[in-house]
Amino acid sequence: MTGTDRAGSGGPGTPGGAGGSGGGPLLLGVRHHGPGSARAVRAALEAARPGVVLIEGPPEADALIPLAADEDMRPPVALLAHAVDEPGCSAFWPLAEFSPEWVAVRWALEHDVPARFIDLPATHTLAWRAAERAGDEGREGEEPEPEKPGSVGEGDEPGADFPGVRADPLAALAGAAGHDDPERWWEDVVEHRGTGDGDALAPFTALEEAMGALRETEAGGGRDRDLVREAYMRLQVRAARREFAQEVAVVCGAWHVPALRRKVTVAADRALLKGLPRTKVDMTWVPWTHRRLSRASGYGAGIESPGWYGHLFGAADRPVERWLTKVAGLLREEDRIVSSAHVIEAVRLAETLAVMRGRPLPGLSETTDAVRAVMCEGSDVPLALVHDRLVVGDVLGEVPAGAPAVPLQRDLARTQRRLRLKPEALERELELDLRRETDAGRSRLLHRLRLLGVGWGEPAASRGSTGTFRETWRLRWEPELSVRVAEAGVWGTTVLAAATARAEADAVTARGLADVTALAERCLLAELPDALPPVMRILADRAALDTDVGHLAQALPALVRSLRYGDVRGTDTGALAEVAAGLAERVFVGLPPACAALDADAAEEMRRHVDAVHGAVGLLGDAPAPGHGDLRSRWQAVLRILSARDTVPGTVRGRAVRLLLDDGELAPDEAARLMGLVLSPGTPPADAAAWIEGFVGGGSGGGMLLLHDERLLTLVDAWLTGVPAEAFTDVLPLLRRTFSAYEPGVRRSLGELVRRGPQWRGRATTAGSGIPGFAAELDTGRADAVLPVIRLLLGVDASGAVGAANATGPVSEVGATGAVDAVGAASVSGAAGAAGAASVAGTAGDADATDSGAAGPGTGGRRSGAEDNDLVGVDA
Repeated sequence: MTGTDRAGSGGPGTPGGAGGSGGGPLLLGVRHHGPGSARAVRAALEAARPGVVLIEGPPEADALIPLAADEDMRPPVALLAHAVDEPGCSAFWPLAEFSPEWVAVRWALEHDVPARFIDLPATHTLAWRAAERAGDEGREGEEPEPEKPGSVGEGDEPGADFPGVRADPLAALAGAAGHDDPERWWEDVVEHRGTGDGDALAPFTALEEAMGALRETEAGGGRDRDLVREAYMRLQVRAARREFAQEVAVVCGAWHVPALRRKVTVAADRALLKGLPRTKVDMTWVPWTHRRLSRASGYGAGIESPGWYGHLFGAADRPVERWLTKVAGLLREEDRIVSSAHVIEAVRLAETLAVMRGRPLPGLSETTDAVRAVMCEGSDVPLALVHDRLVVGDVLGEVPAGAPAVPLQRDLARTQRRLRLKPEALERELELDLRRETDAGRSRLLHRLRLLGVGWGEPAASRGSTGTFRETWRLRWEPELSVRVAEAGVWGTTVLAAATARAEADAVTARGLADVTALAERCLLAELPDALPPVMRILADRAALDTDVGHLAQALPALVRSLRYGDVRGTDTGALAEVAAGLAERVFVGLPPACAALDADAAEEMRRHVDAVHGAVGLLGDAPAPGHGDLRSRWQAVLRILSARDTVPGTVRGRAVRLLLDDGELAPDEAARLMGLVLSPGTPPADAAAWIEGFVGGGSGGGMLLLHDERLLTLVDAWLTGVPAEAFTDVLPLLRRTFSAYEPGVRRSLGELVRRGPQWRGRATTAGSGIPGFAAELDTGRADAVLPVIRLLLGVDASGAVGAANATGPVSEVGATGAVDAVGAASVSGAAGAAGAASVAGTAGDADATDSGAAGPGTGGRRSGAEDNDLVGVDA
């Protein structure tokens, strides 16, 4: 053969129009991931019986083609190529069961016919992309364009860079046919078309003619990368025709067929390929998901409904009836009432809609409308479930163990099998009991992978237990994680070695002290004994040099939390305790001066630091490090200093008093005295409001404290009543933020007590009579009824005298206050608000407010109930 491609001798309308007996190769133009194209390719190959099948894809994957016949290979899968020196530079070629390329590969293997990939090699594609990315990053003032994952095939989607026909050739064809929806047009013309008994090559001939007409309108012949790819494909087709005497079949994107048919000299094609950049690449098969196929990735042909397409390809007959039966089964699993009559009616409706819309068969839009109307009763909520589970789907492919992989990937696969932790595309929760060896191993693996940047699992809040021996993970395997594993391979050949090396490197490059302490905690969780010593050395050095109390306070909680894992995980935390105690000492010394002269935002941040340090000292004080004394008593001395200094912001002072009260280091009478001093007329309202927020604000149980301590509630009520009108609007946002954080039941109970006025509070808290929900005296029968539950919670036998006494004491006390009824106060209707909400005095508004629901003896001219609710943000 000379330097000219003679492949174009067959014209449209003849067998040579698609190639074959006309003298040229059999060119089968397809739509990637199209079930109709896949069926047509299979029929064409069966009819033509070529001697070799050439497929659009990277030639480096030729050695991986035999693995497609392995019984453990289950699509969707993808070819993964990554640069050896930079694993993060990678690309995917995804293939589903209904992808024409996959059908061609499988047909060739089943019939012992050679199959080859003929697209531009990945060695050039990845190097080209790396060069473009470097060029984008080097342009001053410009941000690099974000790269789509799995994007080798991006160039295959016509018109990503050019408007008009190339942007969407299917839209142009659909518009020429009078359709405004290209997807619906393609379904009607191709996907719903059966192979029948006609010419198997007819659809390819028609599609080639249409694409040829579209490409004639294209100015400049296309993008440079497409021209290069098509030149390489033409050279590979020529080489195959010289090598094989039998017919050559080519399966490629329909857009490329006119270019492969074009007569171009060999010299011209080789000139386009001259000087292409190169990089060394590795290739393998990796699992893929239907959800990932639904994105614009791979060949740039992201499809919106891979589950629907897979159903169309796999359904032997009656696809609509089978699909709606699947939908009914899914809805039944979700406890929705769906019968066979629903299915029959939905099928009839879908067929009627197809006739009304002029379609040959019901498509996805018709079946979706039928499901919404018949099975979902017009609701889009269950319909969203159908779309997520069936239209898209969570199918995860599988690849055989013999597929090439980096050593780290092999070690991960072995560990997954040993721990019986199978990757799944569907998100699920995993509860772990770290006292069991298998669960402890699973926890170590997931924590090590997180250190390596492989986010297979994310920690979640455990339900029903706060013990350190419980962990809850939310697992979901995404195909991109295979790339992350390949990237992490530079750190080691096993998960343990790689995580250790990565932790040591992260400790050196960590910017802040809190980052190092968080890393130390992760090393303990991941059980990396070799990484912990260097991390601890860096932590000690950073802590010695850091003088910012905020940084120290941020670092301490994570460090102290790590100490809790020693008992469960069997790790030595002695060095960690020493560093944590030293860090706590420095916080104690530096915190009082650091709390002086802070604005509102800085004060709120410092309050959070105080809370965090308090919790950390509570854990650390249980097992103090040698040489550091009693840390708990020293911290309480710091809190006393903070509570007494006028230069400390009110938020921090109020929090310090509250923490001392909760620890039993401050008598209730003393706390009431301090509150009375702060809420005296001489204190600016804004400072008093900040003190209240620190004392009873947030989720610290302050509402319950006010509910059960009438003195504190009376103090807040009296102070709020006396706030001047001109200052009320200034303190209102702060008060709203404080009280709106309470539980709804607490707000209702507080609002009821405040609305009824001071004369009722003593009676409400001392078993007074007449208040709905409160008994006149202790109801021992009701109190005794809860004793079995309390014994069960406390683990005390019925015969245990001490347990019974401990159980009955609180019940009697609660009953004595009139609160034996679990939420008696909450049952009072029409009550809403919080402490002081209903007792805003007339000095802050109209003293003659006459709301009958809020006014009463001794209320002193209170605001209306509507204004009370506006104060605390509660809807009565």
